[in-house]
Formats: sequence, C-alpha cells, structure tokens
Amino acid sequence: MERKIIDFEQGWENIQIGITSLKRQSEGLPVSELMTPQRDIELYTIVYNMCYLKSPNYSWQLYQKYRETMEEHMNSTVLPAFNEKLGDEYMLLQELVERWSKHKKLVKSVCLIFRYLNRYFSFNRSLLSLEEVGLGCFRDLVYNKLECKIREAVIALIDKEREGEDIDRQLIKQVLEFYVEIGMETYEEDFESFMLKDTASYYSCKASNWIQKDSINDYLLKFEECLKKEKERVTHYLHLSSEIKLVKVVEHELIVVHENQLLEKTFSEKKISVGPTEKIFKQHVAEEGGKDNAINDQAASAKEQVLVRKVIELHEKYMVTECFQIHTLFYKALKRAFESMRSKAVAGSDELLATFCDRIILKKWGSEELSDEDIEKVVMFLAYISDEKYLFAEFYRKKLALRLLLNRGVSDDHERSILTKLKQQHGGQFTFKMERMVTDFTLSRGNQNSFKEYVANNSFARPGIGLTVTLLTTGIWPSYKTFGINLPSEMVKCVEVFKDFYENKTKGRKLTWIHSLGTCHVNGMFDQKPIELIVSTHQAVVLLLFNTRDKLIYSDIKTQLNVAHEDLVWLLHSLSCCKYKILTKEPATETVSRADVFEFNSKFTARMCRVKIPLPHVDDRKKVIEDVDKDRRYAIDAAIVKIMKGKKALGHQQLVSECVEQLSRMFKPDIKAIKIRIEDLITRDYLERDRENPNMFRYLA
Repeated sequence: MERKIIDFEQGWENIQIGITSLKRQSEGLPVSELMTPQRDIELYTIVYNMCYLKSPNYSWQLYQKYRETMEEHMNSTVLPAFNEKLGDEYMLLQELVERWSKHKKLVKSVCLIFRYLNRYFSFNRSLLSLEEVGLGCFRDLVYNKLECKIREAVIALIDKEREGEDIDRQLIKQVLEFYVEIGMETYEEDFESFMLKDTASYYSCKASNWIQKDSINDYLLKFEECLKKEKERVTHYLHLSSEIKLVKVVEHELIVVHENQLLEKTFSEKKISVGPTEKIFKQHVAEEGGKDNAINDQAASAKEQVLVRKVIELHEKYMVTECFQIHTLFYKALKRAFESMRSKAVAGSDELLATFCDRIILKKWGSEELSDEDIEKVVMFLAYISDEKYLFAEFYRKKLALRLLLNRGVSDDHERSILTKLKQQHGGQFTFKMERMVTDFTLSRGNQNSFKEYVANNSFARPGIGLTVTLLTTGIWPSYKTFGINLPSEMVKCVEVFKDFYENKTKGRKLTWIHSLGTCHVNGMFDQKPIELIVSTHQAVVLLLFNTRDKLIYSDIKTQLNVAHEDLVWLLHSLSCCKYKILTKEPATETVSRADVFEFNSKFTARMCRVKIPLPHVDDRKKVIEDVDKDRRYAIDAAIVKIMKGKKALGHQQLVSECVEQLSRMFKPDIKAIKIRIEDLITRDYLERDRENPNMFRYLA
C-alpha cells in the first residue's frame, strides 16, 4: 500500500467529496461520481496515509471532522425533513422509520472509508466507535428534539386501536424497534413509562363507566377481553418486557381499584356478602383437600405418592394468579385452607415433601419420570408450611447427604440449581448448610486426587487396599449415629496413611472418623461363585472376622469388636436375618440374642455378581425434630441477647413481642419457649430481673 505524506486540507477535501456522494446517494439524489469499490479503496488509502505516520498524524482531526460532518447532515438535511410532517401522526412516524434506516446505511458506508481510523485510533484511545458517533448524532440532534412528538404519535395510535380503529401495526413495531436500537433505557424511560400512565388513565375511565352500567359477569368478561388484547399488542409491536407491567396496570385499574365495588355488585347480584367471600373460598379448597386426604387414609402404603401429588396439584389448581395476581384477600384464604388441610393430613408432611424432592432429583418416583418443574411447585408450596419449613430443610439436608455420600449419580450442578430455587424462595440462611455440603463434596474430590498422588509418590504410604476419603465440615453435615469399633489391621493402616497425608497438608485440623457413613466393597468367596458385597464399614469389620474362623459365638464377636450390645445386634441382624444371609446363625430365628452362634454362609448365592447389603432402617424423625428444636433455642437466645444488648432494660411483654417480631422471618416462635429461654439466660447471668419490678429485665455486660 502506498504511504506518502498528505496535506490535511487536500486529504479532507477528497474525503469530503466521497462523503457528499454517499449522502446524496442515500437521499436518492443524482451524484456526479458514484462510489465504486475502487473509489472506496482510494479514500481508505487517503485515510490510512493521514493516520499511519507518527508525524504528521491527523487521526484526531479526522475523528472530529467525521463528527462535524454527521452533525451538519442532521441539521441541514434530516431535521428539516420532519418539519412538514409534524401535523400528521402516520407521516411523522413513517419519516422517522425511513430516515433512521437511511442514516444507518449512510453511517455504515462512511465507516468503511474510515475503518482504519476506527480500528486503531478509536479503539486504542477508548473513544466511541465511529458507528456509535454517527448513530448518536441522530439520537442527539433529531430524536431528542422530536421525542415528545414521536411518543405522543405512537400512544395516540395505540389509543385509537383500543377504541376499535385499524392502525398500521407494522409501522408502530418499527418505531418501537428504533427505541430499542438506540437503547433499552430510552424505550423504558421515554416511551414505556408514559405508555403505562396513558394505559392506566384509559382503563380508569373505562372502569368507572363499565362498573356503573354493566353486570358483574359482563364487567369481568370485558376485563378478560382487555387483558387478551393488551397481550396481543405485546405480541404484535411492544417489547416483550412490557407484558408483565402492562397486565399489572390493567388488573390494577379494572380490579384492584374497584375491588369493594365489585364485591358489592357480586353481593347484590348473587346474594353473596363481602365478608364471607374469603371463608367460602377457603372452605371450598379445604373440602377438596379433605377428599384427597380420605384417599390417603385408604392407601397408606402409597401415601407419599398420593398425598404430595394430590396436594400440589390442588395448590396449582387454586392458585389465584390469572386474575388477582395473588391478591391479599384470596392469598390469605388459600394459605389458611392449605394450613388447615396440612394439619389434618398424614403426619410428617415436611418429611414427605423432602422425600418427594429426593425422588425428583433422582428422576424416579414410582414408575414416573419427573422434571425440575415439579420441584418448583414444591418450593412454591413450602410457603404454606412456614412453621415446618426448617423441619423440611433438615430432612432435605439428610437426603442430600445420602445422595452425595452414596454417590447416586446426581451432578453438583443439578444439586446447586435446586438449592438456588430454595434460596430464592426462603433466603440464604435456609440453604446455607446445604450449599456448604455440596462445596465440601466438590473440594473432597480434589483432596482425593492429591491423596492418590501422595500414595503414588511415597512407597512407604501404601494402604494396601483402595481408599477414598470424603472430608466433611463439622456442624455443616447432619449428625449421624456412630460408635467406636476395633478396626482390623488392614483398615487401621489405611487410616494411618491418610492421617499422615492430611497432617502434612494441613496444620491444626483434627480428623474425626465417622465409620458409620463408610462403604466397603468386600469380595466374598462362596461355593458357587465369588460375589462382591457392598456393605457399610461396620458390616465389613464383622465379615472380616470370619477370614480366620468359620464359626464365632456372639460373645467372641462382641469382645473382638468392642461394641455395645444394641449396635452389634443391629449389625448382625443385617447380615444374618434379612434378605441376604451372608452369615447363618443358630438357632435360626429372626432376632439376635447373646447365645447365638454365627457361621459364614458358604452356600450363599445371588443372581447378580454384586450385591448391596443394606442396614435396617432407623427412624430418625425424632432426632431431626430435636435438632431443629435445638437450633431454634440457639436462635431465640441470640435474638433475646441482641435485643437486650441494644435496649439495656426492657419489660417482659415488650421483650417477648420484639423477639417474636425478629424471629418471625425465620419461624413462628412459641411464647412458652421464649419465656423458658429468658429464664435460662437469667441463670447463665446474661440477664437479671429488676429488684423493684420483677417484670423488668436488665442486660448484664
């Protein structure tokens, strides 16, 4: 490419001739010289030579000249073209659409000449691109002066359409696309906000007229028709983001503002008084729920599938969103109906909901395939069990722990997406521990990889058997039943190897092993074929005793393992009395006693080559309730101390009232529980009673 020094005036004169030709072409006027590709390259070369050299370098002057040229075109050509069209709405809007289209093409063509300037000078100096400058000139010098006229023309045409006139919808769509192109904020602030005010004014007048002359049925039909037509307007020319706002305005002006008059008309026409309306709705929903509960009582074995499904379907059926947007009157009625229904349902609805969520996550509920939409319905329904939502959280946390620890094939992203839905509905405190659990499990994978490298690089650190360790943060994971047990030498070596690795990697952290959560793969050499047994760590410890002796009496097992009677009975029962009898016992009863003799069952066989031996289920609902109650006691203590620390002295009634108000965001506190916690804090010297007034408490620093 030729590089030579060009005088600025001479170079700009050549460029200006080309820009003038482009302007005239865009206006459809005759030109002395057409802009051919060859001419475009010539002008590009001139710009390149004027900008490439360090001295003289005319980049800034050309940037300014480009802006001045565009501004001059707006003032001399574009803006005057609108003056003749201001009196006619259609002509004004058509001129806007045509001028905007022509201007975009002109800016694009001119920018091709200046593309070297745009690519290097504008970019390196963090200046607006030439395209942004050119389009900005139209916005600043044309649109800003005609803003009111354009907006009034569009809104006037929309009002005409509301009155039944036919309008050019395509033209309005193009105008509103122009708004969006120059900036979504411009659309929202310069058009949408005014359009919504006009819509409110329009429907306010219509509502005042209709409510006087129409019956309640006719009024509601007109309301539905108005909603339908406003949604059609969004489909045809308004931006999609306007739909929710527009519907809300229509509902407010036609329903909310005239709520009392509508209810009075209902009373006068249908003999239903205003007061009992809410009670009638509540009673109807509760009766429908009662039918479902009756079904549950008859099908107790399938109560999880029937109860949760039926209640959530009922909730979805009666959600009053279509017409009333969860209006307070009907929302409260629905809430009380479901609270009443839940109290009469099968006990433990919180646990059933947690189980339902577990099935959704595992994509398995009986013979059904479930989607994430089901859990969104559960999350919404949780709003009606606010008093028990922390019980639900505890049950959900336990099931989440089992999914993670037993590696049931659920991805971390899927777990996090569900926790996000719960967090949006109930806040960060509700899901804090669950999120930390998923994080723990993710970090454990990285830690396990580091452990594998450590074993591979240290010949003395060989556990002898495959070992995977999951690190859990104390206080975050649910508490589990655990007990001490004498591990065999193979397992002791594994523990020691990992302990050495962990202590070298971290300082000041203590490991507490929870063997009850562990899983072992044990190869069983049976007569017919070898079978891989998937058992808990405790079960594996019992089975390994039979490597050296075929037969053991109960007392020998208890002595070698050093475990309590109840725990050993629990383990031996799972191995000798359940579906898979890996051990046989004498006498052959279904219970384990201290006099039993156990023997390895060499004749055991199974259809599969891998068998999982489950432990008997332990009902931990009571434990969960105790844990939640303990957490609530801590929350009440913290609330009382926080209030008293700020107030220093407070009366009993006021303290209880403020405590209830503060805790109501988390759960509905029991007044008796608050009084008990106050007395406990007094005994622990956090508070004291006033000597003259026993109902007055003082904070002790």
